[in-house]
Amino acid sequence: MAAATKGMTPRQAELLCAGWPGVTMDVKWGHELVFSVGGKMFLVMPMEGGRLAFKVPDERFLELSDQPGIIAAPYLARARWVSVVEPQRFATRELHEHIHTAYGLVRARLTKKLQRELGEWPLPEEKRK
Repeated sequence: MAAATKGMTPRQAELLCAGWPGVTMDVKWGHELVFSVGGKMFLVMPMEGGRLAFKVPDERFLELSDQPGIIAAPYLARARWVSVVEPQRFATRELHEHIHTAYGLVRARLTKKLQRELGEWPLPEEKRK
């Protein structure tokens, strides 16, 4: 994908998360794609695309939910989730990084045993340098 792309489709999300250890994808509530690790959600988006919601670090919740195109996620804000209601405002790469962070946050809350069973997972390119 080119760095200049904006937004994210369900297919892009599926391709992004497919290689991460323990990720499952299913449909809930009739039309929402839900990506989980260890049975815990980290990304939700409609099957037809158009918006996405994910967990964010506690310390970034207010900062992110104050940006144009992002709101506190309905029903999940207390768990520090945001909803990107205008994903076309954001570079696909930036959304990738947020989703990767969401996966890491949820994964870190799993039992140590389950984390060991899942094995290693890669850091984003920027954090490897």
